[in-house]
Amino acid sequence: MSPKNLNAPNKTHKFLLDKLKDKQTFQIYKKFEKDLKLNEDFIVAVSGGPDSLALCFLSKIYSIKKHLKVKYFHVDHKLRINSTKEAKYLKKLLKKLSTNLEIFTWVGKKPKSNIQSVARDKRYALLIKNAKKFKINNILLGHHKDDLIENFFIRILRGSGLNGLVSFDQKTSQQNVNLIRPLLKFSKINLEYITKKFFKDYIEDPSNKNDEFKRIKIRNFIKNLELEGLDKEKFNLTIKNLKFANESIKYFVEKNLKDNSIISNIDKIVVLNKNFFYQSEEVVFRSFTKVIKIVGKNYYPTRGKKINKLIDQMKNENFFKTTLGNCIIKKVNNTVIVSKER
Repeated sequence: MSPKNLNAPNKTHKFLLDKLKDKQTFQIYKKFEKDLKLNEDFIVAVSGGPDSLALCFLSKIYSIKKHLKVKYFHVDHKLRINSTKEAKYLKKLLKKLSTNLEIFTWVGKKPKSNIQSVARDKRYALLIKNAKKFKINNILLGHHKDDLIENFFIRILRGSGLNGLVSFDQKTSQQNVNLIRPLLKFSKINLEYITKKFFKDYIEDPSNKNDEFKRIKIRNFIKNLELEGLDKEKFNLTIKNLKFANESIKYFVEKNLKDNSIISNIDKIVVLNKNFFYQSEEVVFRSFTKVIKIVGKNYYPTRGKKINKLIDQMKNENFFKTTLGNCIIKKVNNTVIVSKER
């Protein structure tokens, strides 16, 4: 390779780092760097909207400064006629970062209902599959502060409990791969500033204007609330306080599992003593849900209504045995035995 080509990465890095000379860009980046605190290689999920493109820029700067390797992945869902054309244009946009965008296509039957939710699950599945292929344990997602509020209202409409309302965490894990949301403290305005300044353009998803989708209805509802005086900063403070309360409940759930259950035979059988069910209603509900998930080896937890119904049934002296979530639940005197359904 010629000296000229060897010097190309350094020129690219200098070009990108020079963007931090802009005061607002520098302030946004420093906040991003402070919150991320990641010292391992990572993947960035790129949708093409202003949020994910801002994440592309910020994460690229971060990777240069921390000497980390980063890959950029986009999932073409094939749900829109122009999706492949948009993916190719997005690949062109990322050339401004002197980086390659890898595009994965969702192949298979497309849903006619619950489209956004199914598409999200398929997208995560493809991202995680390829993260494992490249042996990278961290995926960065472009969710921001406004998404946090939207998620809160969506969960309210679903009848979620406290854990569901505040489950949009900065870091979660699926199949031993970390899903990291480093933009949850950033407003959409900040992210649009970065994208417009650096990329000049982005992909506009038409579904974001389609109020047939629940998320878009919620988004429009929040806009109306803002016109009526909704303070997003105070709203986020409320969510933060709820998270503190949720962490307290998690502590007692873990204590209940530790003190009042015995896990044997590599999670195939769990024995629950009578004190397991003598805790607060929420602690019992979460503890028992976790046991069913562990023993049944289910990816998603069993529906809350079914869990509550079974807990009530077990209070009956005549209760003996039933099945739920790939588990056999059997009551012997004051002890409950949960085993994997064969």
